[in-house]
Amino acid sequence: MIVDSHCHLDRLDFDKLDLNLDQVLDKARAKQIEHFLCVSVTLDQFPSMLDKIKHYDDVSASCGVHPLDQKDALNKQQLIDLASHEKVVAIGETGLDYYYSKDTHAVQQASFVGHIEVANELQKPLIIHTRDARADTINLMREHKAENCGGVLHCFTEDWDMAKKAIDMGFYISISGIVTFKNAIELKEVVKQIPLDRLLIETDSPYLAPVPYRGQTNQPAYVEDVAYYISELKGISFNELAKATTENFYSLFKLAAKG
Repeated sequence: MIVDSHCHLDRLDFDKLDLNLDQVLDKARAKQIEHFLCVSVTLDQFPSMLDKIKHYDDVSASCGVHPLDQKDALNKQQLIDLASHEKVVAIGETGLDYYYSKDTHAVQQASFVGHIEVANELQKPLIIHTRDARADTINLMREHKAENCGGVLHCFTEDWDMAKKAIDMGFYISISGIVTFKNAIELKEVVKQIPLDRLLIETDSPYLAPVPYRGQTNQPAYVEDVAYYISELKGISFNELAKATTENFYSLFKLAAKG
């Protein structure tokens, strides 16, 4: 059994897939995917996301604001109120993304700090998005004691030095279908070095479908392909990879109901 530790079920294009949510989840369950973590990107859309998934025992939720969706100051009290829901097992996704405009860096940093503070207050782990912001991400994690709540650097595409620093703080590293891409040479080498007890797997669906589905709409069933690829990359069996990453998921997200 495996887990999709990061997906956006509310953002799937069901017309493109020619499936509804029940069918998407059943397709994944048929591949022995036992749990799904549906990740929030805005607070305004969180209630509708929660409404879509609240009836599924094998779907958990996170609550937070993606750095690229953080246009103004974080409403910290709103985050606390929404994230206190029993279905919410994590805070985020949050973090820093410097790939685009520099104008939003200060807003992103303040929001990230606010998320860390809420995660520590509620004792729920962080889901961190980081791109082109290695030093600032690690520095803010350290300065605001992110190790107290723990968490994961999701859809990781940075270097081993950053991964090691996060792991040394007790964080997990989650790998998406990007690792299957032909040009992801550095990432493949990073994955080989990630200790098995610090590794998670994800789809980040509907984005970043793995080979051989690249360019198509991603979906949770494809986390199996990610798992097979990583197991071969690390020279271990699929079952060993599945067992370890599933145990890691429940160890980190302690409020998620086990399958």
